[in-house]
Amino acid sequence: MTPITEVEGRRLALSNLDKVLYPATGTTKGEVLHYYAATVAGALLAHLYDRPVSFLRYPDGPDGQRFFTKNPPPGTPGWVRTAAVPRHEGEHARQVLVQDLASLVWAANLVVEFHTPQWRADAPGMADRLVFDLDPGAPASVVECCVVALWLRERLAADGLLAYGKTSGSKGLHLLVPLEPTPSGQVSAYAKGLAVEAAGALPELVVHRMTRALRPGKVFVDFSQNAAAKTTATPYTLRARTEPTVSAPVTWGEIEGCRAPGELVFLAGDMTARLERYGDLLAPLINPNQARPLPVDH
Repeated sequence: MTPITEVEGRRLALSNLDKVLYPATGTTKGEVLHYYAATVAGALLAHLYDRPVSFLRYPDGPDGQRFFTKNPPPGTPGWVRTAAVPRHEGEHARQVLVQDLASLVWAANLVVEFHTPQWRADAPGMADRLVFDLDPGAPASVVECCVVALWLRERLAADGLLAYGKTSGSKGLHLLVPLEPTPSGQVSAYAKGLAVEAAGALPELVVHRMTRALRPGKVFVDFSQNAAAKTTATPYTLRARTEPTVSAPVTWGEIEGCRAPGELVFLAGDMTARLERYGDLLAPLINPNQARPLPVDH
């Protein structure tokens, strides 16, 4: 029998709660739902709010089939908010907005990673943040990503911009910068310029081109997620990895002190203590007072 639960007045049918989604840790679907609903809901909802969500679904766990969808999944309840999002040549399509706890639990029941663009639904293509995805090519790891992140932090600071870090939940690191709303194309151009600069300053460590042959032992500074059509893993989302890793906010102290890859791996079970200790380390991203203008003269 499918259990029915009520969340903020909405009745939700939750399925397969005993199903093991992460065999490496024995983490069940019920535990995943508890993580989203009870552990990170407050912080996660603040980062999802008013941002069209793309879902990476992995209903049978990370080893099963995965599919990425921007469209509202079949059976989306009528009360789940959606927004019209520009797609191609003036066409619009609808995407889900996860605005409240009931919508979050409904989405989590589908077993998803949450991915969001750098802009809000009321201003498509006007980025209010800049992102760098620092992606290590083996044998490089997140340790090398941290070195690159520190260089980028200083370079951004020279332009009056404040950077904040989170793990990708995979192998790398994401740097995020709160911005006054700026056309995505301009943000992309600025981010590309900094990636090229980083490759010039740290040639042994950084590549700025996607070419896989260039990447072993180096960190790819991926600026492409600033494009209006692209998305990034939302802070606090679980990832479809062997263990329930989280795209977890980290302190600059942790980035500076990182000496081994395992030091920046955080699982669902780590997040209660981290939120109690630090609060939401990425709260500045959603505080308009922290937003800064993109430099004009880059």
